[in-house]
Amino acid sequence: MGTNKESKKITFDKERCKACQICTTVCPKKILIMSDQINHKGYRPVTITDHEKCISCGLCAMVCPDLVIKVYKVRS
Repeated sequence: MGTNKESKKITFDKERCKACQICTTVCPKKILIMSDQINHKGYRPVTITDHEKCISCGLCAMVCPDLVIKVYKVRS
């Protein structure tokens, strides 16, 4: 009998991010920051500092005006 583990997953469409930083203000774990890299629009897109600390609450995705962030759970 196998175990059913659940792992979190967060993805960013970095090319669509306009660096408004709204997501960084609502993250309860304060693990979202602006990247040092520049996207094709000339902005520093959002990135995550520690995937393990993410609780998959989805607040960042809910407040993102450009639908840059997707949060979901993967069962394995």
